[in-house]
Amino acid sequence: QVQLVESGGGLVQAGDSLRLSCVASGRTFSTYGWFRQAPGKEREFVAGIRWSVSSTDYGDSVKGRFTISRDNAKNTVYLQMNSLKPEDTAVYYCAATSRLWVTLQRGPYENWGQGTQVTVSS
Repeated sequence: QVQLVESGGGLVQAGDSLRLSCVASGRTFSTYGWFRQAPGKEREFVAGIRWSVSSTDYGDSVKGRFTISRDNAKNTVYLQMNSLKPEDTAVYYCAATSRLWVTLQRGPYENWGQGTQVTVSS
């Protein structure tokens, strides 16, 4: 059974950094994305990466602060989040698809993790 498991969330202060991890068990996917959803808001694209070619894309609100990367040996995708702001508070989800040439921002992504909470205090 394929699973995506996120970790690394927590409570931090504004300006701090966090690194989220997403481990895919069962297989390696071609494309990964990070999304987030805050209470009362729609799900928002954060970052995406195409595994084999390492091309990336970012949501406008995180450009210059967040970095998505991958570790082939560990079958893990990371989201390094720097200069965190209170508005970054949300549940962060890892998503993946076996399709390579999908739009990173919209997918579609067939596989989703359970989410990890990130809370940034002011």
